[in-house]
Amino acid sequence: MNEIASQGQLRLAYLRWALFTVPVVVALGFLSGKLANSGYGNRWFAALEKPDLMPPGWAFGVAWTILYVLMALAFAIVLHARGARGRGAAIALFLVQLLMNLAWSPLFFRAHQVGSALALILALFVVVAVTTTFFWRIRRLAGVLLAPYLLWLAFASFLNYEIGRLNPDAATLVAPALRTQI
Repeated sequence: MNEIASQGQLRLAYLRWALFTVPVVVALGFLSGKLANSGYGNRWFAALEKPDLMPPGWAFGVAWTILYVLMALAFAIVLHARGARGRGAAIALFLVQLLMNLAWSPLFFRAHQVGSALALILALFVVVAVTTTFFWRIRRLAGVLLAPYLLWLAFASFLNYEIGRLNPDAATLVAPALRTQI
């Protein structure tokens, strides 16, 4: 008997990580969007001219829920990979990209900073690409689970750019909710 833990025990340990990471990541994403008043119900966003490729509002909720679940499962895989080379850096990169991700909605929807939001999402894309590489090196499945997120970020970057291009006066359409009125 050379094994330290059985396959069943290893799966159970991964499941425990996933049962923690999935609800936390999904809840943080939901809270970020909710606090930023993101989506088509936002007066400012409703007033913007949208690109032709803009999906319907419900698609964003579905897409982000799936993406947050995939991100959290990938993160659980890396957390479970104790002793893996580069694990600490991969965890740190994941947390950095998650904070950047959570900051985008308030910057775009609450502060109406389309240009700054574009810079943030482009930087986020780079950090997620590096995170994906680190995850791939630890466990290939973890890297594969982040691939849809990278694709969505590329599409979201395009939408952010197009909104900025179509609405050069976006910041002044409606007073930002983050600005104090005295």
